[in-house]
Amino acid sequence: MLRERGIYRLRDGRQFVPSKRLRMALAMVVLSGFAQEASAQAPAKAFQKVMQPYVDARTFMGSVLVARKGRIIFSNGYGMADLEWSIPNSPTTRFNIASMTKQFTAAAILLLEDRGKLKTSDPVKKYLPDAPASWDHITIYHLLTHTSGISDDAAKYQPGPPDLLRFNDKPLHFQPGERWSYTNLGYIVLGYLLERIVGQSYEGFVKENLFKPLGMNDSGMFSYVTVIPRRASGYWPGRGGIENAERPDFRLGFSAGSLYSTTEDLLRWEEGLFGGKLLSAASLHKMITPFKGDYACGLYVRRVNGHLMIEHDGNNIGFNSDMAYYPEESIAVIVLANLNGNVTSEIARALAALAHGETPRTPSAHKETVLSKKLLVVH
Repeated sequence: MLRERGIYRLRDGRQFVPSKRLRMALAMVVLSGFAQEASAQAPAKAFQKVMQPYVDARTFMGSVLVARKGRIIFSNGYGMADLEWSIPNSPTTRFNIASMTKQFTAAAILLLEDRGKLKTSDPVKKYLPDAPASWDHITIYHLLTHTSGISDDAAKYQPGPPDLLRFNDKPLHFQPGERWSYTNLGYIVLGYLLERIVGQSYEGFVKENLFKPLGMNDSGMFSYVTVIPRRASGYWPGRGGIENAERPDFRLGFSAGSLYSTTEDLLRWEEGLFGGKLLSAASLHKMITPFKGDYACGLYVRRVNGHLMIEHDGNNIGFNSDMAYYPEESIAVIVLANLNGNVTSEIARALAALAHGETPRTPSAHKETVLSKKLLVVH
């Protein structure tokens, strides 16, 4: 139906002049469409308002994404993926996700349990017999939950091929399962153990069994040696402005912090993992059930402002990240940064508050902060 100066023309060519009541009804339909469009635009403007102080203060460069029930309601990139070439960040920019890697390692181990390849209650020494006697009572589950008692210098990972793990006979900080203490080494051991069990590289197993089934084609193992299209360069704030971050060998982070991904791929991960597409119900329950404190298997699980939140952050030289999922409302918030700072978790909380219809806290971003290089370690 086409309209021409108050006359409505039907597709068969006939004309009619609508009554006043019908004209009012048609006008209401049009206005309703405008209102729906404005309503759809309003959230994006509100999310952008949350981000702007961090952008103005130059404390954040990266990409963010907010989704509700699998539908993206806000997605944007800020600053530069490469400052030298003035290449902007976007939703398809690939970032090192640092310790957010741990949830992928945990899922891979639990997937092996689903397939009958191991039990999380198994002693680590069942698969790594060269481990010292002090490891006799450490189980795979202790490594998953950071309750093993080992220190980060209890073994040294040497990237291959072949990958090697050289043990140091160090006393435990506490008896396995007694307390919680975050350690990257525990997750490096898990990756190495996975390779010994499946006879395949950690990278290959994760790509084939986690990324590929979920269509995560923009995710993989981060390396400065490998050419990775659309990879963000890492930066940190220096006294004279933003500087290039140091270039360590990221393979040393291995299964504890060496994966890269995009905001869109990580949404696929959240939807796939919590949608039951990867793990059995029992394994997913184990993965998100805290053991000591609020830590489960590669994930923190706690209530924040009355909302159940499943989350992990990541910090590496040149990169920061935070990803939170709110299962009761099916809200996902993903923040990936290639400029070191301390605002990624704050941004994630503010975006989540807005997605919940709440008022975000006033941003702390007012000026650039110079961080010591000693603070910029993977965790």
